[in-house]
Amino acid sequence: MNLQTPMLDTALESLRAEVTGSVALPGEAGYELATPWNVAVPVNPCAVVAVESAQDIAATMRFAARNDLRVAVQRTGHGAVPLGNDVLLVHTGKLTECIVDPETRTARIGAGLIWQDVIDAAAPHGLAPLAGSSATVGVAGFLTGAGIGPMVRTYGLSSDHVRSFDIVTGSGELIHVTPDEHAELFWGLRGGKGTLGIVTTIEIDLMPITHFYGGALYFDGADAARVAHAWLDWCADLPEHSSTSVAFLQLPPLPQVPPPLAGRLTFAVRFASLADEGEAEQIINRIRSVATPLIDAVGVLPYAAIAAVHADPIDPMPTHESTVLTTELSHEAVDTLLSVAGPGSQSPQTVIELRLLGGALAREPKHRSAFCHRDASFALMVAGVLVPPSADAVVGHSQRIDRVMAPWTTGRALPNFAPSDDPDQIARTYDEDTAHWLSALGNEHDPDGVLRVGQVMRQIR
Repeated sequence: MNLQTPMLDTALESLRAEVTGSVALPGEAGYELATPWNVAVPVNPCAVVAVESAQDIAATMRFAARNDLRVAVQRTGHGAVPLGNDVLLVHTGKLTECIVDPETRTARIGAGLIWQDVIDAAAPHGLAPLAGSSATVGVAGFLTGAGIGPMVRTYGLSSDHVRSFDIVTGSGELIHVTPDEHAELFWGLRGGKGTLGIVTTIEIDLMPITHFYGGALYFDGADAARVAHAWLDWCADLPEHSSTSVAFLQLPPLPQVPPPLAGRLTFAVRFASLADEGEAEQIINRIRSVATPLIDAVGVLPYAAIAAVHADPIDPMPTHESTVLTTELSHEAVDTLLSVAGPGSQSPQTVIELRLLGGALAREPKHRSAFCHRDASFALMVAGVLVPPSADAVVGHSQRIDRVMAPWTTGRALPNFAPSDDPDQIARTYDEDTAHWLSALGNEHDPDGVLRVGQVMRQIR
């Protein structure tokens, strides 16, 4: 839809007078904030509003309603979906409040922060937030997508440890949300992504963690079959104080990639444990004994280095991602995955990951949320970089993985692992009842449909 007209441009000039932050049209300084982390996603809003307050967001909502526009939100763009020029993009990077209270073990954090900001603020107090596998993603998008971090089996979802949200609804209302105030919104914000409003600040619990035992073992691709089968058996009785994932990796020969891993198929076993060092070492030694790692990067690490477990890329790149949840996996399932991901498979994917779930994640928290599928056993994620010579093969191969793994998958997905603006894909994130109630709440708090864009659960009324 092409709505970029002189009349709209004139109207957008009036928005500048309504907000204290900046409003950037295409070609103007500040518009580059629309560029997402996944640069393959076309994000071309009619303007980028770099807000400085909740009031700026409210003004943007009201302006959008008056001008038949929609409003999306972005901090880092890790969960980006296509946006056209009938959308105002709110960028939250200036909402940088961060107050750590060591007495209550809580932090009040602005939606402009990334996880490393919060980690660094909490560390001097011997505390830590439940960050995700990447410390460079935005806190708000991660938590509204429920939050699966490297210690998910020990503590459960990161969003299970949220105390409150401050949000702006699609109707421009500023609401403080807790388990006791607007409980229905507290339920829906934890898992509902952008359905119910734009988050401005969040209060979270901090954990008394300073160090953990973990990191990654990197094996040659030729050892992938032996290690993968051993890992599946190892997962069966892994204690809840430990979390793990594995990944088939094909990393390019770039300066930031360790030479033993560059330009070849490798197989990583990731591990994060809060057991004491001796017990944790004994647990991971079962995997160390299967084959000789190319790199052994597992040991005692400060929590500030939690991102080293997954070593997710930092720099923006064009990617195609897909994901699905699984039931219990058999050795036949591992062999099937090896046939499309392992040696000789000609896989064009950069990462094919299996993440063990269960543990604390599988139990309902004190306050229920819109996160579904706590009974899933593993999350399967596929990511390929869309650059020659493999770009053309990435999507088709990802679909092939879906087909061959179908006997063990549920067809469902985690909110943060499945960025999409396709209503059918978004619906995979929820069960039928959750989808219904999220949609009803969205319609109630956004009657003009200002937020009906991007990854939101809004069924047609």
